[in-house]
Amino acid sequence: MRIFYDFDQVSGIRNAVVTTGSFDGVHIGHKVILNRLKKIASETGGETVLITFHPHPRMVLYPETAGKDLLLINSQREKISLLQKAGLDNLIIVEFTLEFSRITSIDFVQNILLNKLHARTIVIGFNHHFGHNREGDYEALMKLGVIHGFDVEEIPTQDIQNESVSSTKIRKALLEGNIQKANAYLDHQYIIMGLATKSSAVLEEIGFPCYSIQIEEVSKLVPPNGVYAVTVIGDDCFSRAMCFIRKNEEIPLNTEVEVHLFETYGQIEGQVVTLLFHKHMREEKILTTPEELKKQLTIDKNQVDELIF
Repeated sequence: MRIFYDFDQVSGIRNAVVTTGSFDGVHIGHKVILNRLKKIASETGGETVLITFHPHPRMVLYPETAGKDLLLINSQREKISLLQKAGLDNLIIVEFTLEFSRITSIDFVQNILLNKLHARTIVIGFNHHFGHNREGDYEALMKLGVIHGFDVEEIPTQDIQNESVSSTKIRKALLEGNIQKANAYLDHQYIIMGLATKSSAVLEEIGFPCYSIQIEEVSKLVPPNGVYAVTVIGDDCFSRAMCFIRKNEEIPLNTEVEVHLFETYGQIEGQVVTLLFHKHMREEKILTTPEELKKQLTIDKNQVDELIF
């Protein structure tokens, strides 16, 4: 996957099949769009292109309201990793500014999608709007397509168990600690990626050595405090693990995320690793002695061991 951070950097894309959006979570609805892009590209000898935005548009347009406390399912690193796994050919990450937000839908199509990307097909999700004041939509694209000779497709909203999938619903499930529901919407495990460092001498003394995982972005959504069943993947590590989360509500980047690996120890320090979340095992407990802590963690480990074969 090629990554561009400026439209002027883009070159050599054949028969571009393009979509736009934040794609936070790269959830099952997003994957339907990406799969459709790939099918069209394979039929036309083209390449898939996603135009996405950083920071999230709400944070720029509504910094004191809708964007003030917005938490995102993915950091930029995580989103890039998920899009690469989804088989995207080209990712364009646009710096979203107030100036960019004032581009009209017509100018966006003509000056960017056509003049810079030479788009052959534009695919959008259900009820997608774009351009200044969200004036552009499927009908507007269809009219422009007739004039300029490109194809347009709209993908219908996706359902799971009669519920429409959205990043908002996934965020809600994660904030409630409902990892399994979030994973069903995502069609993959919720992930945290971050640098692993040695941590928790207290836990090491009672037989549960841990690594601390750095949260990279203040807007990264982290599930509630407690113990989680996870899998940890590093350069030379693939291990079942327990994850301990302790949030600092006042300083989000000071949130503690620690993992105790079952199969491997001493292999991930200094690496950026990926945590795949399976289930919220229990809420945080106050344990006053090392003996109580060791007893509880032994119970936790056995339960995670049974859950993740």
